[in-house]
Amino acid sequence: MAMKLAILLASVASVHAFQSPAVSTLARGAGGLRSPLPSTPVAARQQTKLGVAATADDAEKRAWFKENFPRTTKLAKGLKSPEVKKVVPLAIIFFCILFNYTILRDTKDVLVVTAPKSGAEIIPFLKTYVNLPGAIAFTILYSSLSNRFSQPQLFRGVIGTFLTFFASFAFLLYPNIGVLHPNGLCDAMQGFLPASFAAPIAILRNWTFSMFYLMAELWGSVVASLLFWGFANSVVSVKEAKKYYPLFGLFANIALVFSGQFVRLVSKLRVGATGADAWGLSLQLLMGGVCASGGVLLGAYEYMQRKVVTDPECVDPSTLKKAKVKTKMSMGESAKYLAQSKYIRDLATLVIGYGMAINIVEVTWKANLKKQFPDPAAYSAFMGGFSSSTGVVTFFMMLVGQQVLKRFGWGIAAAVTPVTLLATGVTFFSLVLAPGFWQPVAAKLGTTPLMMAVFVGAAQNIASKSTKYSLFDPCKEMAYIPLDAEQKTKGKAAVDVIGNPLGKSGGALYQQGLILSLGSLAASTPYLAGSLFLIIAFWLKSAKSLAGQFDRKMEEVDQE
Repeated sequence: MAMKLAILLASVASVHAFQSPAVSTLARGAGGLRSPLPSTPVAARQQTKLGVAATADDAEKRAWFKENFPRTTKLAKGLKSPEVKKVVPLAIIFFCILFNYTILRDTKDVLVVTAPKSGAEIIPFLKTYVNLPGAIAFTILYSSLSNRFSQPQLFRGVIGTFLTFFASFAFLLYPNIGVLHPNGLCDAMQGFLPASFAAPIAILRNWTFSMFYLMAELWGSVVASLLFWGFANSVVSVKEAKKYYPLFGLFANIALVFSGQFVRLVSKLRVGATGADAWGLSLQLLMGGVCASGGVLLGAYEYMQRKVVTDPECVDPSTLKKAKVKTKMSMGESAKYLAQSKYIRDLATLVIGYGMAINIVEVTWKANLKKQFPDPAAYSAFMGGFSSSTGVVTFFMMLVGQQVLKRFGWGIAAAVTPVTLLATGVTFFSLVLAPGFWQPVAAKLGTTPLMMAVFVGAAQNIASKSTKYSLFDPCKEMAYIPLDAEQKTKGKAAVDVIGNPLGKSGGALYQQGLILSLGSLAASTPYLAGSLFLIIAFWLKSAKSLAGQFDRKMEEVDQE
């Protein structure tokens, strides 16, 4: 009996001594319960050794991965940085804005240029008698609303209003143009008014198209220039702006490629369709894409408001507090205040100069484009390819633009766009004014001087727009950053919303005078060419002046 009891006690001791650390750990992990058989000192030492070995092994693996994949490790760290958390949603917002603007820009041109009893000659009158009054009215309204509502409320309200109009146009207004357009009244007016009134009559005849043209233009100046850049400037520092502003367009100009291909696809669908509803179907598809992109835009903005603006690591609270300061000056007082600032005047000259120059070039180019592509489907398809090409070129220019800003500074970067317009304008206007000189070259290429003018004009527009998006716009927006709250808010509204339409309307008024006095746009082309070069000269002078003022203001900011 004693022998059996001894054997039993030995067996229990054996189990106690050789219990596995893994079993003990498993027992503790099950509901947080400890093992009924406590670990011995030997087992504890074994468990400690295993833990140290595992930690050392993990550290060795991390060191190996960091050594062999340094870029991936750096990217992973960068994705967690506050800057990335802020920049990525801003890039998405800019992407959606330019995606919509490309669709709207191409669609508005097709509508008004190919409308009944209309043409490219209507564009100068639209910019003067529709766009400019509309821009002034919006600026007055925005100045009033900015004193009543916060920036997020204004942003949501303005974007929602635009999207509602574009959806209503496609699904309500356009299907009923037969009833809404006063064709009988306009035919009667053409019977007793001079032929020079054909363009103003066409604006009235196709008044819903004119409204669409206005809203599409305002999307570019209000949403892209005022709302987006105003918001970006309130959350991005000067140091971050130099680094990221040129890169915002990388995402945005991918949008140009996609939107251009989207327009081309819809144009092909229209070519295959028959009946009066073919173009109406295209509008519904295009505006559906605009509204979907607008939804993504608002979603990214809401993310910024909830996750980025409220994060002190992403946005300096003191800067945000300054951005929220509201000014109570009247519109007249604001205009007087801004007129006293040479800085704002030079900045406005840049915007007005670009507006006038691009208006002179585009109207002449679109007149030749309609001669080559009189069919709306072919016109729209060409514009889709034009937009895609603009996106591709601008994508690469964004990469170049960052280096230009970094190596050569603000002044050189701001001068690239006017110099580009000047260089390409010489070739384009020589093709339009002296097609006989280019006839041998066109014959060797198997084309015509008209087709060469269309493609050179397209190249000029692509070059000017790509340099605008990659250099001109970032430079212009950087110029606002060192300004005080009053100049940032109302100065930006006055310069962007009024300045750009004023520039285009100024060019349009000049063209109207030439057309009425000389009889046609073709007869006015030589004078337009000379005016373009004069406008660019003033543009470059203002850019040089502003560059010195910007550098001095940046020195003051650095000292603070």
